[in-house]
Amino acid sequence: MRTPRTTIGRSRMIASVLSLLVVTVLAVSDTGASAAPAVGAAPSAASVTRVTSAVESLAIAGTTWALDEHTGKLRVLADSTVSDPDLLQLRGAGRQFAGAMSLDRLDGSLRTLVSGGDGVYTSTGRCTAGVNVQSGSVYYFVTAGHCTDGASTWYTSSAMATTIGTTTATSYPTNDFGVVRYTNTAVPHPGTIGSVDVTGTATAYVGQSVCRRGATTGVHCGVVTALNATVNYGSGAVVYGLIQTNICAEPGDSGGPLYAGDKVIGILSGGSGNCSTGGTTYYQPIQEVLSTYGLSVY
Repeated sequence: MRTPRTTIGRSRMIASVLSLLVVTVLAVSDTGASAAPAVGAAPSAASVTRVTSAVESLAIAGTTWALDEHTGKLRVLADSTVSDPDLLQLRGAGRQFAGAMSLDRLDGSLRTLVSGGDGVYTSTGRCTAGVNVQSGSVYYFVTAGHCTDGASTWYTSSAMATTIGTTTATSYPTNDFGVVRYTNTAVPHPGTIGSVDVTGTATAYVGQSVCRRGATTGVHCGVVTALNATVNYGSGAVVYGLIQTNICAEPGDSGGPLYAGDKVIGILSGGSGNCSTGGTTYYQPIQEVLSTYGLSVY
């Protein structure tokens, strides 16, 4: 026989429900959002566009942002150099468009990855040759634009005794790619990435398994985590349309190739973290470089 529900029992149930509602409201308020959309609801494309413009207009160095395809939100990452007042500004931008943006911290600082060591050298530092390409019978290699920017002659070592070639094109910032022409016929330029024979290019997609090869840290693999990312490296250097991955990199790896199997996908622009603790890296899509200058892999 069912026991009749008492008034005291109903009161306790109501109090319990109210308690849960208070916890839920507090959890939403803690994110700085107001009038948040229903749980699981994706923000509108218009609100994401507006919050993207708001974040970009702040021009805060050490930030990067891209659309999170899983949530539909703009995911903003702030590195260790972003100050508390700047974080408040970013949160304020998010509050204007409730539920359209998330904000997280990155380990370390975002930077382009140029240093001294093995790789391809100029008088100002070292980078990594991305992939060898050609136009007719003329051969080149593609690397990062922040590497070729202001650099004319490239060498095989830090001793700068053997010339590789000369910079013929640079696009940086906004983009981050550069092209170097081989002028020394004694320097080999096979169509490979390490032991991988390159057969073409591919377009990145979120969740894709990829690898990166660099002069400093060798081969590391991971997955593509976002597309069309924007990175503000500081000093007015903002780069758009980048591929974001969870692969680490270190100084000197800049310009190195991102690839899946025997297909080239991109050229390393920069990132944060390192290969001891992990990191996040960003890549210039390779197709844009090739189509801009009429080049092809081989």
